[in-house]
Amino acid sequence: MTDTADLIARAASLLDRLEALLPPAASEPNWGAPAFRWRRTAGRGWLAPIAHPHRIALDDLLCLESQKAEISRNTRQFLRGRSANNLLLWGSRGTGKSSLIKAVFNELRDQGLRLIEVDKADLVDLPDILEMVRYRTERFIVFCDDLSFEASESGYTALKAALEGSLSAPPDKVLIYATSNRRHLLPELQSENRETRVVDGEIHPGESVEEKVSLSDRFGLWLSFHPFSQAQYLSIVRHWLAHLGAAAHDPLIEQAALRWALRRGSRSGRTAWQFARDWAGRGDG
Repeated sequence: MTDTADLIARAASLLDRLEALLPPAASEPNWGAPAFRWRRTAGRGWLAPIAHPHRIALDDLLCLESQKAEISRNTRQFLRGRSANNLLLWGSRGTGKSSLIKAVFNELRDQGLRLIEVDKADLVDLPDILEMVRYRTERFIVFCDDLSFEASESGYTALKAALEGSLSAPPDKVLIYATSNRRHLLPELQSENRETRVVDGEIHPGESVEEKVSLSDRFGLWLSFHPFSQAQYLSIVRHWLAHLGAAAHDPLIEQAALRWALRRGSRSGRTAWQFARDWAGRGDG
């Protein structure tokens, strides 16, 4: 009997440990949450609520007026039930691409906009995510950050089909907003230019180039982001210093901010924010 009881106890302990490794049982998402992150464990995916999304505001994003106007217009059309486009934000690192998506979400979340963040590795689950929200009354932005692919990746194919190309029509209450440092989302090789042919005086790209353009071409809107000028960079530094309660108009601060950007090799909004945090935290302002 002792051996039997010991065996049962060991089996129960083993089951407890195995249970801890399993994902939670499938259940209805908490649709009251403002935002979600798609989680995947042991082959099962679910919408995990984000109780406290990043609260960045549109007014905090300087020197991006045309980009703010375009994404706001497109998203407001979508919320009103009018036609709108999937959106690709591409360009230099740290220039506010993902921050702009978060900011427009914060601006419009009280009007019924919801955000679902999906990692590149989980894009294969896009069909499941789209079906999960197809009959919801809210309107959803599926947010894919910092995308770049190799052509053979499964997420690349799933995203193409979700944008356009699947036999199943995409839900009319979902848009896909993606960011990338690459306009065409795939590495572009010099050797591929040799495939280009001239036919009757017209330039025809090779099949490799056409394939790489085909994904980004399925986004109806493109917004481009470029490095800031020195004046723009310093204006962003002053904004964040004032936001953090530090002195913002001092030639010594500007010199320090420029040296910071030089060391980082980037005059970007992210660099300005990082400098402002460092300077304000020191108490030198």
